[in-house]
Amino acid sequence: MTGARPILVVDDDRILRQTLVEQLQLDGEFIVQEASSLAEAREKLKAPDSRFDAILLDVTLPDGDGRDFCAELRKEGLRMPIIMLTGSDDEADIVRGLDAGANDYVAKPFRIAELLARLRAQLRLFENSEDAVFTIGPYTFRPSAKLLQEPQKNRRIRLTEKETAILKFLYRAGTRPVPRQVLLNEVWGYNAAVTTHTLETHIYRLRQKIEPDPANASLLITEGGGYRLRVC
Repeated sequence: MTGARPILVVDDDRILRQTLVEQLQLDGEFIVQEASSLAEAREKLKAPDSRFDAILLDVTLPDGDGRDFCAELRKEGLRMPIIMLTGSDDEADIVRGLDAGANDYVAKPFRIAELLARLRAQLRLFENSEDAVFTIGPYTFRPSAKLLQEPQKNRRIRLTEKETAILKFLYRAGTRPVPRQVLLNEVWGYNAAVTTHTLETHIYRLRQKIEPDPANASLLITEGGGYRLRVC
């Protein structure tokens, strides 16, 4: 499935981690990496090609408290949704997690369907929030503002609604090319009056805005009968 969302699961319970990985990846909606400790989670988050759309984070881990780790990530500027997983449903415990910057709190044992619903809800909220910021090559991409910023050159690029939607969907697809028809349907809907020529025109205009050399695209790449983004 195109557009699988990268999720990081941090929990020291091996069986629970395996269950979450299997269930989250079942329909191709998510692609999951796992960590059994805070140290391993830090390593995955700091990897050069690291990109996670959300984190499922256990409270009690062998090398620290997940709530402290959550607060640490927020101080570092990470804004993706973080859902805490805990064996306690004590109100004070939940409040402490939310105060640390968690977006939601799910008590164990939980139903996978409920966790998935909460995860999807947080992802939808994040994508439409002012906090949603993604990295595409030298740019920071702010979908809510329809804006690309290039800090090194102090440059701001205004985007149209369709250009923003194209970049958002390609970003979600990660390194996999998105077929033209899939991208067309996602951005314009199933409209018989809109053809792939319309999409190609928008891609051309986007390249004029973001590529150092539009004739030799290095960010918005044509591949496999479609397009993909080089995000880092």
